[in-house]
Amino acid sequence: MIRTGAQYRDSIRDGRAVYIGGERVRDVTTHPMFKPLVDIRARIYDMQHEAATSGALTFEKDGEVNAIANKLPMVQQDWWDKRRATDTVLEDIGGIVTRVGDETVGEMWSLYDGQDVLNEVDPQFSANIRAHIDHVLHADPFHVSANTDPKGDRSKAPQDQDPDMLLHVVKETDSGIIVRGAKYETAAAYANQAFTKPTIANWGNAALSDYAVGFVCDLGSPNLKFICRTGFAGRAPAEDYPLSNRFDEVDTLVIFDNVLIPWENVLFYRHTKAATFIRSCLHRYSAFAFVQRNLKLADMMIGAALFNARQTGLDKQQAVQEKLSTLAVYREGINAHLTAAIALAERSPAGLLMPNQSLLYTGRVLACSQLHEMMHLARELCGGQICVTPDAAAFAAPETKPWLDKYYTVNEDWVADDRRRLLALARDMLNSDYAGHRLTFQLFAQSPPFAHLAAVHRNFDWDGPLQFVQKAAGLSDKVLPVSGRTPGDRAVSQWFNERTSDKAAE
Repeated sequence: MIRTGAQYRDSIRDGRAVYIGGERVRDVTTHPMFKPLVDIRARIYDMQHEAATSGALTFEKDGEVNAIANKLPMVQQDWWDKRRATDTVLEDIGGIVTRVGDETVGEMWSLYDGQDVLNEVDPQFSANIRAHIDHVLHADPFHVSANTDPKGDRSKAPQDQDPDMLLHVVKETDSGIIVRGAKYETAAAYANQAFTKPTIANWGNAALSDYAVGFVCDLGSPNLKFICRTGFAGRAPAEDYPLSNRFDEVDTLVIFDNVLIPWENVLFYRHTKAATFIRSCLHRYSAFAFVQRNLKLADMMIGAALFNARQTGLDKQQAVQEKLSTLAVYREGINAHLTAAIALAERSPAGLLMPNQSLLYTGRVLACSQLHEMMHLARELCGGQICVTPDAAAFAAPETKPWLDKYYTVNEDWVADDRRRLLALARDMLNSDYAGHRLTFQLFAQSPPFAHLAAVHRNFDWDGPLQFVQKAAGLSDKVLPVSGRTPGDRAVSQWFNERTSDKAAE
């Protein structure tokens, strides 16, 4: 059943070896660089119990209350509910975090779809994924996804260099497999478990490989070490950097130093076919949550830019309105892809309802590939004052406050303190080291840009345009054999066919 924030905090006080700034962290729940995100994660758990938000975040079945984010998507309403749940969380905390938990369970649903592939390897692996999806639903852990390895020399196969550059199995035991290597994972230091699987790399071309392994790792396991990058929280006053002090999700290099993974936690092992399958469809569900975060970031950029234009009286100028409209087009483009991906959702191989794959992956490319341009546009609209405005201490100091009140007060509606707060938020979102980190993170968090486009290429309906041009140009069947495919957009045709079948059944 759903946990409380206090239960979550207790669950990560397990003596794990976490290092930041070269020092061992004794308690990740209280360390200044981890505490803000631990508090947000705890807040999400508590929201599931509160009357004002529990209806949006939870559902009840067979007398048990569970998180909507963890519910297997079977019908369209499930996706609307998931979208509302994430919006409810982000609106409550007043910012954007990526590792809420819903993105990782989506990756596990991809394996649920691949049970036929897992059965070819070992039927037990198929049973394991069903058991873990059930565990996530009923135990409500904070789970993350471990993808990226250090990789080493990418021109070489892993076995031709230091073998630990890619995570691999070194030994089998009666209890499970022993793994060595490392993975980068955001939030691992304060999460409960990680879905760990191969990166986009050459784990070998043979049918079997010790690098082709996927499992669920209990992050309190012995022989794990967490080496974290220095966080942004606490480095500068929160009044001047309101986002980086609250919403920085600390990235971690997780060291697997001969870690035992029990057999019941192994989801696939050695078969490169299974590894190839999971890489090809890994984000068919989780991309929805990822793209939705970009929608909220677009809202934040629009709000900061529009407030700045209005307070200085520039919002009536055509040039300013054009820039604001460009931001709105970006935002609504993301919104349209998310909405259409639900409206034209597709059945998965295992009978789940997955967002329309072509629309979802195209929306991800839109959100990520144009983000840097939209940030620059928002920076233009906010103006140079986001890089020259004095800090909050100067606005409070008796000797400087009168001057800053004079020069930063625009009118009775926009006094100095509100202007300073707006400029501080815009600076942290667009101009700080945290802003640069977040931009790079969005480009590579799920996979690199080339992989985003490869996912579009795999899922776009190329036959539709070909069939249309074949008819328009009067081309023979030699260039495109007759397929029996319904002319037009495949997703729209499928939508109408399903409704026709439903009416016939009635």
